[in-house]
Amino acid sequence: MKLLLVKTSSLGDVLHALPALTEARARLPALECHWVVEESYAAIPAWHPAVTRVIPLALRRWRRAPLAAFRSRQLPDFLRQLRAQRYDCVLDAQGLLKTAPVTLLARGPRVGFDRRSAREGLAAFVYDRAVPVDRHQHAVQRLRALFGGALGYRPGPDQPAYGIDRTRLPASVADGDYLVFLHGSTWPSKLWPDAHWRALIEIAGRAGRRVLLPWGDAVERARAERLAGGHAHARVLAPLRLPELAATLAGAQGVIGVDSGPTHLATALGVPTLALYGATDPQLTGTWGARQRRAQAVYPCAPCLRRVCRFAAEGAVHPPCYGQLGPDAVWAQLGQLLEAA
Repeated sequence: MKLLLVKTSSLGDVLHALPALTEARARLPALECHWVVEESYAAIPAWHPAVTRVIPLALRRWRRAPLAAFRSRQLPDFLRQLRAQRYDCVLDAQGLLKTAPVTLLARGPRVGFDRRSAREGLAAFVYDRAVPVDRHQHAVQRLRALFGGALGYRPGPDQPAYGIDRTRLPASVADGDYLVFLHGSTWPSKLWPDAHWRALIEIAGRAGRRVLLPWGDAVERARAERLAGGHAHARVLAPLRLPELAATLAGAQGVIGVDSGPTHLATALGVPTLALYGATDPQLTGTWGARQRRAQAVYPCAPCLRRVCRFAAEGAVHPPCYGQLGPDAVWAQLGQLLEAA
């Protein structure tokens, strides 16, 4: 069976599709998957043994300059790749209006979430068959149900692995024993306070642990340098591409991170990972896996699901929901994870 999977973004969403693909391959050993994904995340599908072809989509970039996309032949080349062969199933696992045209243009029976299950119900009108899926469950379980409904099997009671083949990753940029602290996020309300991070780095140093601090942009780099300042055991990493970041996370003894794509990546790699949640709710889209734990802040308005905290940056802790989720408690939870690993 040849499957075209349309799951384009974001980093966490792409990773959440991997357990469903692992289960589908176990049920259908002859399954061959081609995957349409945003170019920024094109490395990820290639890490899974069921994926034999990755078709990068540059929708975010093409929207900014559509004429340039045509003139450079990038968009026509993408359409040529998309329509190069006929598939037994074209599965839209995104359920959005932006992925519906991609699904419609592909060759083969089109399947996706029904209009009550999809994030944008109008997308369901392009499918030949729509699968009803309970929205009140974690994204991984939703995708498992979608794959099963599309490919003709019932998902099992077990917890399938992400299926990432670590031999397909490059070498880590670090050696020896180390922890990785993932401090960056696109939402200001998700950020754990700098003072907490610095205290946690001090605790790690007293325990004889090395700490690595990746970053993704200039703002995160400046934060990493602030956090590492004065700590000989903390190292700010050089810029990393996604495969290099994955390899570095894979080599870590443990990871602590806020709600972000890299934290999901650490979990997908099977690394003991503690994810910190304040403004966001992990129940439907949080980290998922056997070797992860979610530390949820307790506060009257948490989770508020706001990009920016509504409270002014005053007082000892900001956002204030992290006041009860301090460095000592976080370190203790990481220790429990490492002992169980």
